[in-house]
Amino acid sequence: MKNYIVLFVTFLTFQLVNAQSECLAIESTLQKYMEGSSYNKLEMLESAFTENATLYLTGREGFKLYTPKDYIAFFKNNVAGTFNGRYAKVLAIEAIKDIATAKVEISIPKRNMVYIDLFLLKKFENGWKIISKTATRIDEASNN
Repeated sequence: MKNYIVLFVTFLTFQLVNAQSECLAIESTLQKYMEGSSYNKLEMLESAFTENATLYLTGREGFKLYTPKDYIAFFKNNVAGTFNGRYAKVLAIEAIKDIATAKVEISIPKRNMVYIDLFLLKKFENGWKIISKTATRIDEASNN
């Protein structure tokens, strides 16, 4: 019986360590997105996404599908490496085998804007990548 308990505790410990490791790897991908979009680091930002990722965003033209290249173009006229006023923090990560969801808060205090970004991520041989993103504005000035 004692051997079963030791085996069970060892198994649980391994599962916990593995889950923490995956969450750190996912957070690393999210950091590329957050730093890339906050400091206009276009290559870093692009590296967080798969080439065929889908981004569903509401803008001036309404709800629209964007590619990673379209999204990255939003930052192209800013000075690379310069902070653009976007603060970001990871609120939640949930991983199941080779897929994950994540929630990130983006705030832009100078413009009184706060967004929640939701991500779908997939684990590939070379690490975790964002395969889809959507966002909604949650500050009091937003219409929704």
